[in-house]
Amino acid sequence: MIRLIEENLVRQNKAMLLMFFLLEEEFSRLTQLKPQSVSQVELSIQELMRQVAAERVSLRRLVARVEPSAKRVRELMPVISEEEGAALTELLARLDGTEQRCGVQAAKNQQMAMALFDQSKGLLNFMHNQIKPKSTTAYARTGRFAKGINDARLLSGRL
Repeated sequence: MIRLIEENLVRQNKAMLLMFFLLEEEFSRLTQLKPQSVSQVELSIQELMRQVAAERVSLRRLVARVEPSAKRVRELMPVISEEEGAALTELLARLDGTEQRCGVQAAKNQQMAMALFDQSKGLLNFMHNQIKPKSTTAYARTGRFAKGINDARLLSGRL
């Protein structure tokens, strides 16, 4: 049973390494300004996250089969041998390190995406302000040209 837990942790670590590479790829595509390819990588990341979540659920079931009161792998340490505990601790440390690297890269990607969003929004606002009429009296509320005020009103009326 401990071997199955180790295999699960190894699979999770490999999945997290793949996630890190996908996040780096997403960052490079963000810097190259390729939105279509960014969304493709993002879909791959989402699918990989779903698979990692399924592995975690499976790991919890395996842990519960070894020790029914345990919910985490670290809670198995008193129950298993020292060699098995050392192997599991090393796998957990490696997985934690990989998750930390993924978290840092995901934060970089999020900052880059928000910066590009702000830049695009600012550019659109600038362009909108450039095409918007400067005079507020140019158009009527109906969207048609407003009729200008005739300065010669006294002459156009009845005398």
